Amino acid sequence: MKTITHFFLIYCLCMATAFSQQEKGIFGVNNWLNNWTEFQPKLNDYGEATEILTGTINKDTKLFKRNVYLLVGNVFVTNNATLSIEPGTVVLGDFETKGTLIIAKGATLVADGLETDPIVFTSNRNRKKPGDWGGLVILGDAPTNKFGNGSAAGLFPQLSPDYYSNLNFGGTNAYSHSGIIRFVRIEYAGTRINRGLYRPSFTAAGLGKTTLVNHVMISFSGGTAFEVWGGEFEMNNVVAHKSSELDFAFNYGAQIDMSNTLAVRSPYASHSSGSRSMRIISYDNESEIDFSKPGTNVVASNLTIINKTEDLSGDIEKGLIKEAIFIGSNAGLDMTRTVISGFSPAVMFDQKVKVNQESLDRIKFSEMYFNNCNGNIFVENFANNDDLENWYGNPSFFNVYSKGLDTETFIDIFNRKRPDFRLRINQIMATNDIGD
Repeated sequence: MKTITHFFLIYCLCMATAFSQQEKGIFGVNNWLNNWTEFQPKLNDYGEATEILTGTINKDTKLFKRNVYLLVGNVFVTNNATLSIEPGTVVLGDFETKGTLIIAKGATLVADGLETDPIVFTSNRNRKKPGDWGGLVILGDAPTNKFGNGSAAGLFPQLSPDYYSNLNFGGTNAYSHSGIIRFVRIEYAGTRINRGLYRPSFTAAGLGKTTLVNHVMISFSGGTAFEVWGGEFEMNNVVAHKSSELDFAFNYGAQIDMSNTLAVRSPYASHSSGSRSMRIISYDNESEIDFSKPGTNVVASNLTIINKTEDLSGDIEKGLIKEAIFIGSNAGLDMTRTVISGFSPAVMFDQKVKVNQESLDRIKFSEMYFNNCNGNIFVENFANNDDLENWYGNPSFFNVYSKGLDTETFIDIFNRKRPDFRLRINQIMATNDIGD
């Protein structure tokens, strides 16, 4: 009897250990990337457009799978109208006019695809490139930390001021509903605005708690993939794949919960500055911010953030790789059970962030897996990070440090059609020893 009991306890311990290891980074009994994602979008040919979208949509409108739509110029959805898109519908962004879809405050986008029939926004060019078209802009009525309302007019420097009223965002309604964006792919968006400035592929400004952003993949963005200004909502099962700039940018008091999310970077897809994966800041200019309002705060669990390269040390030496996460002053991050692999370093604090109890209570890392990073957590322009390493290396945080090869760490990231970025069970040795 004792032998059976002993065996059972060992079995339970092994299963618990395997489960706890597996649940770091993106997770799932099956690979949830299957069926709806596309890691080689250039191979798809959606044919010629059969319908044109242009100007202003000011009444409820539905797009159907049987058509292929061409988004020409800046297309506004206004007047509290709802634009509904049927699963499987393809919308092509026009290269010549930098087609962009803007959902004005009060209007709604219902782009509710299916796992086996996602909605696709992509370029209309035969040879697609990052930044071919403008992307998707959704503006809501949820709070920000700015004085008064915000405006997305800076994304449209050539636009007539007559349209500026349709570019406002922010308000007092934390439950503002801007729609459903689920099982959607956005490819080759993020057009160049002017020298050194690119429009994000997906701008979410002032979105409220009832807005659903789930199973969204952004590939080959010319600018930032996901740009979030203010608002308060959840982002789950989203993917940023080979963005030229940031994968995720949070600003202006955004209050975001995100989980089971993947960011795949390539040093050869990034702009020459070697853009990081995630930036969390509370303002660009202090003068426009009401500091009595909450600063940006992100709660993130089970993310996998990876630089996919076959020569990591060489790319780091060439300066092609930066930190995975940058955190500004007056901003907060509570990150847990997340994998950060192949960055230099893993995390960087803005030099204005003081290493004291207040900051460390606001910026938390626990049950993390730092793999193959050239340093772990630093303050900008300070080479000595002993205080931060000692703090986050405390065994009570259960952070893990490793130098494992990608082929040994992840299930199958080099599968071109159906890559699997989940961790390999039993390949992660749980140690709190800080890596070199």
